[in-house]
Amino acid sequence: MGTAAEMTIWEHIDELRSRVVRIVICITVITLFVSTFGLKPFDYNGLHLAYPFPDPINNISTKVALHMKNSLLPPDVHFIQTAPGQAFFATIYVSILIGILGSLPVIAKEISGFISPAISGNTKKTFLKLLLPSIFLFVAGVAFSYAFVIPFTIKFLYQYGSALGAEKFFNVNDFVSFVMQFFIGFGLAFQLPIIMYAISLTGIISPRFWRSNFRYAVIILAIFGAAITPDGSGVTMWFVAGPMIALYLVGMVAVERKAKREMERESENGESDRAELSI
Repeated sequence: MGTAAEMTIWEHIDELRSRVVRIVICITVITLFVSTFGLKPFDYNGLHLAYPFPDPINNISTKVALHMKNSLLPPDVHFIQTAPGQAFFATIYVSILIGILGSLPVIAKEISGFISPAISGNTKKTFLKLLLPSIFLFVAGVAFSYAFVIPFTIKFLYQYGSALGAEKFFNVNDFVSFVMQFFIGFGLAFQLPIIMYAISLTGIISPRFWRSNFRYAVIILAIFGAAITPDGSGVTMWFVAGPMIALYLVGMVAVERKAKREMERESENGESDRAELSI
């Protein structure tokens, strides 16, 4: 296949289709595996190991959902199923989430393979270097929401039920949807430094833009935090806005440092050119 400049629009579309198909296949394979196989434990020389075996009922996704229920729900909240298919679809949602998380390296590889031919020079190298931090930040956002935000949010909201003397239940399907909304929201929110850095690479926005508009960014991030949190309490939104403000500062510093290095490099090149001319 030719270079990006030599390819026709239909060749670009065909390449994009091929890469999307590979991503979908990877997600599908992992999703089917975790939804049809369980893990049977065994001991080997004192080590606690496990091997996969077919078990569509007690599969890996079911174990993950059970672990989330045990670690995220308060002990006095009852996990219920109000319709026959709810638990089944809940495990399917968990399987898809595991499939997406497990496919992140493939997704990053295919995206970089499609975009990189259109980028040249140092910008291409910098773009490729951003892929690994992007995956790390997405996983970090999911882990942060799982360890801190979701347990606090659930406990905080169910306190009102205790105050009213209401029975506390959580539908299995609603629970999984609730958790996945936080996972996806925080995973995407933690991409902020990467987005800032990538925009600065285009030269559309100057490095000083991020610092001069910091106060507006705080307001926008607070509104964004209120929009993606599912409870509307005004408290959990700061679990989104707070880390994003910190990530904004990280992105701002990274952009400014890159601009400073480029200025120093241009200054050194200019001095070298003047020295050659004087000789």
